[in-house]
Amino acid sequence: MKVVPLGAGQDVGRSCVLVTLGNKTIMFDCGMHMGYNDERRFPDFNYITTEGDFTSRIDAVVITHFHLDHCGALPHFTEQRGYHGPIYMTPPTKAICPILLEDYRKITVERKGETNFFTSQHIKDCMKKVVPLHLHETVWVDDELELRAYYAGHVLGAAMVYARCGNESVVYTGDYNMTPDRHLGAAWIDKVRPDVLITETTYGTTIRDSKRSRERDFLEKVHSCVMRGGKVLIPCFALGRAQELCILIDTYWERMGLTVPVYFSAGLTEKANRFYKLFINWTNQKVKESFVDRNPFDFKYIKAWNREYADLPGPMVLFATPGMLHIGTSLEVFRKWAPDERNMLIMPGYCVAGTVGAKVLSGMKVVDIDAYSQVHVNIDVQNLSFSAHADAKGIMELIRQASPRNVVLVHGEKSRMSFLKSKIMGEFGCPCYDPANGELLEIETGRDVRALMSDQLFQAAWAKEQEKRVDTAPIVDLPVQGVLLLGEGKRLTRLLDPSEFDLDELPLVVPTTATAAAANETPAGGNSEMADGHGHGVNVGDGEQPADVRFSTRRVFDGSALVSRLGLDAQTDMDASVAALAAVRELLVIDSRITLDASFTDAVADAAGGNQRVVRVGRSVEVAAPAPSEECELPVLVISWAWDEEELATQVLAIMNRVLG
Repeated sequence: MKVVPLGAGQDVGRSCVLVTLGNKTIMFDCGMHMGYNDERRFPDFNYITTEGDFTSRIDAVVITHFHLDHCGALPHFTEQRGYHGPIYMTPPTKAICPILLEDYRKITVERKGETNFFTSQHIKDCMKKVVPLHLHETVWVDDELELRAYYAGHVLGAAMVYARCGNESVVYTGDYNMTPDRHLGAAWIDKVRPDVLITETTYGTTIRDSKRSRERDFLEKVHSCVMRGGKVLIPCFALGRAQELCILIDTYWERMGLTVPVYFSAGLTEKANRFYKLFINWTNQKVKESFVDRNPFDFKYIKAWNREYADLPGPMVLFATPGMLHIGTSLEVFRKWAPDERNMLIMPGYCVAGTVGAKVLSGMKVVDIDAYSQVHVNIDVQNLSFSAHADAKGIMELIRQASPRNVVLVHGEKSRMSFLKSKIMGEFGCPCYDPANGELLEIETGRDVRALMSDQLFQAAWAKEQEKRVDTAPIVDLPVQGVLLLGEGKRLTRLLDPSEFDLDELPLVVPTTATAAAANETPAGGNSEMADGHGHGVNVGDGEQPADVRFSTRRVFDGSALVSRLGLDAQTDMDASVAALAAVRELLVIDSRITLDASFTDAVADAAGGNQRVVRVGRSVEVAAPAPSEECELPVLVISWAWDEEELATQVLAIMNRVLG
């Protein structure tokens, strides 16, 4: 699989990641960078091709949510650069995206006077290419490539996307939040076990404190500022954190009986209400339950902003967009309020390097607004994180949920990525990468399947290989052809000979005929050439559950080596088997107190007669030391179990192998 970040590689902003899986290429997100106003604000699409034929090279574009750093370059890519293929996004993202793109266009073109920028018609034409992607719905781009969306929290309509083509699969998270808030739920994904998980790492080294304590701190600071006659500026994006904080302020104002005016600058309050009503199923359970009685987004104390209010005397609170003080109303008001030390600036989210917000948070007292003006910063600056990004614990939890084979880190600072990278590799033992923009990452995605091989299949393959050989060199590689029976739950994956079962009458399901035969198995990689398992039949009546379907496998071992390793005197082969069985029993008792299931403790027992020839675990798992026979004179341990206790049998088998070496 090939992964190339065209944006957000060791950086935050301009999210755009190309992934080639199977023979298909997907562009995940197509954003702009808020720290640049030149050609660097958009991803470098020339990396894909300099000839402009993007449609033949990219099979699909997927937009995870409506924030401009994830969708801001989309009209430029489709209408100005010529991509005409399908674009996938969730219905809320499709509804909100064009509104934010139009705001971005107005600020860039009508206020800043830039030319050669995408137009309103470009935005409309771009959105016509969008195909809706609903939660948990599998959408087929073509006969080979499938997409599936999972809930990401973060903002209304945000989604993580699972993509699969052939035997390769990837999960791209976009931005997500593993902690529920006042209007959205927590991100969640199935254990899809992708070859690659590409995750954001905005707060990759942060573990946040209690959300309640942050909310209390936020309200106390706002209250104290307005009580001393100051103005509070809260930069935030129009949808997302704005609704979260507005709910908080509106509730507090009502509880405290405050009359200080609170304003919202985006002009999107009514539209936001319409979106939340339309997509109520994307909010959390509390909002869904209370929505009929009282719409939590109909704010009683928050009014629409007028630019003239910025010069009014007296205290006030303003939620102004955008959230990083790089353009728009928030920057305009900041210029007016920043010199007054009575005022307060509360930054509730992350700020990209290069923005005015990032400069202020770094402690700069004189900030260049543009090439012609600067402002003296005397305002009280507070950084209270209400960001809807996952923190370090949340990122680790998502990796645990998805269980990927490889992890790729994007959308974060390189220093934070380095720390998180070592943490992921240490805890999950999987490769982790943090490519820079334009760096090609090639990840091996070959799949290994661990399976128990039946004695019958192994012995047939061994005999066939011996017949073909003309020399006496040891067999290193043994080709085996059989039927792979995939396990599920407690049932292990097996490689069997076709003659061992009827495809319509497997011993792993309730049989519909008179009898069912159990397979005999040997763990692949063990001393299989010496094995000779013995299966146990089971009789069932018509339509009845099987009384017991059992499996067994045996391990032949070097008795003298084991006796030496255990520090015993030289004994007979029979004694070696008994010694091995005693060691297995001892380890079972020890491990039961530490790592194994509690059922081990009470279930371990000696065989009748006290000679300890059999150790029993659970209901059906037995480890036995049979006497030597003419068929096999070497010492042997045999483990047998019922199919419904395979998970327990696997743990016992691991201990047995540890003893035998």
